[in-house]
Amino acid sequence: MSSSTSLNAARRSADLAALEAGAGIDVLVVGGGVTGAGAALDAASRGLSTVLVERRDLAFGTSRWSSKLVHGGLRYLAKGRVGIAYESARERDLLMRTTAPHLVRPLPMVVPVHRDLGGLPGGLLARAGMGMGDVLRRLAGTPASVLPRPRLLDAARTRRLLPGVEAEGLLGGVLTFDGQLVDDARLVLALARTAAGLGARIITRCSAETVTVDGAVLRDEETGRPLPVRPRAVINATGVHADLLDPGIRLSPSRGSHLVLDGAVLGHPRVALTVPVEGAPGRFVFALPQPDGRILLGLTDEAVDGPAPHVPEVPEEDVDFLLRQANRALRTPIRRSDVLGAFAGLRPLLHGDADSADLSREHSVTVAPNGAVTVVGGKLTTYRAMAQEAVDAAVSRHRLPAGPCRTRTLPLVGAAPREELDAVEAPRRLVARYGTEAPAVLAEAGGDPALLEPVAAGITGAELRFGVRHEGALDADDLLERRTRIALVDADRAAARPAAEEALAAGA
Repeated sequence: MSSSTSLNAARRSADLAALEAGAGIDVLVVGGGVTGAGAALDAASRGLSTVLVERRDLAFGTSRWSSKLVHGGLRYLAKGRVGIAYESARERDLLMRTTAPHLVRPLPMVVPVHRDLGGLPGGLLARAGMGMGDVLRRLAGTPASVLPRPRLLDAARTRRLLPGVEAEGLLGGVLTFDGQLVDDARLVLALARTAAGLGARIITRCSAETVTVDGAVLRDEETGRPLPVRPRAVINATGVHADLLDPGIRLSPSRGSHLVLDGAVLGHPRVALTVPVEGAPGRFVFALPQPDGRILLGLTDEAVDGPAPHVPEVPEEDVDFLLRQANRALRTPIRRSDVLGAFAGLRPLLHGDADSADLSREHSVTVAPNGAVTVVGGKLTTYRAMAQEAVDAAVSRHRLPAGPCRTRTLPLVGAAPREELDAVEAPRRLVARYGTEAPAVLAEAGGDPALLEPVAAGITGAELRFGVRHEGALDADDLLERRTRIALVDADRAAARPAAEEALAAGA
């Protein structure tokens, strides 16, 4: 079965009506983050009738608050976790070359080596670590043309790449490469839309109130109307809230905070700045350049006590920590007044007795007493492997008539080989966000040049209209916070809100 990849209010209404009419469901996925969207795509691509429900919006939670890095697993290798390190490198390769080459680009990253910050021994240790990371790259089959090999830099070259770095005592730097998503929320959208194109019903503003061995009760959050359904299998992919549907799961959420800076603060660096955290071997803070010219400075790793909030706050101590660590390597310190915005996400780590920074990033797939398959843990880079394992468990447990997993070779909507993407007739910024769909985004302007002018942070009115008509945005916050990232800076949010309201009216 196949259908359009477009998500919008009309399709949502039709999908709800089909469920009310008793449409069969092989797999019900609860949770619209990267793992849930990945599971919906995996199930739909195997020929299973699939429904994904999300209480709020796609990528509402942790999946829009990551560092947007597609990691190769070096940190895990350093701690002896060879399995997850290799899995990370393999999944990074799939994302960069098959699944979403339009959304992932190679990101150069530099660890400056200062006499006062570890000196030559620290530099040699960093170089050895990067060498191990390059071994992972080769084992995963990623060619150097996609991710170049690491190398050492002299002090002059380090300063050219990182204009804001402290020159006094600078010995040089270690240059390495990793993957960077143009936007983590856009990966979730592409997964969900690709699943929709294979017949999956993707329904936002719809919660799963109860899940039992006899079925589930959904609730349309727009109307409050309950909707009983009888799926053959349920996958619980609700991240830090997984224990609400599966009380047997024990999680220890960890908060990762990021600050939003203007690129000018660091002299518009061409690479990411990587600074070892003082007194914490193997941990770093990153100043990550973004496509819009801004920088994300992150990240923390702090345990969260009590119930996990739906929208985490960034406490002042996280701001102080990030500024203090980054400033150790900078010529001109970043001031509190330089911070344009901040956001935090919660990692759904499995419970353990260690500090949150040392808890395993491995994932877990278990079956609850009510028969639901719960998938938790892991990280954004390994979402596909987690989704595959969850669907495998559901198929095995409930004897579903499924074909083999196809997601290793399945490109997402908008994806194409690099040479095809280079030939797309559209601005490079749009190709990086929409891939081969970039001309369709331009067409949303309908010949009105005003809709191709930026409303804030480089985003145009045509992109907002595309978000309403094809990407399932139902209100202004969906557009400003997740279809785009305009809302990361309050002033940008205020400037763009009228355009968002116009796009919603035009798309209705």
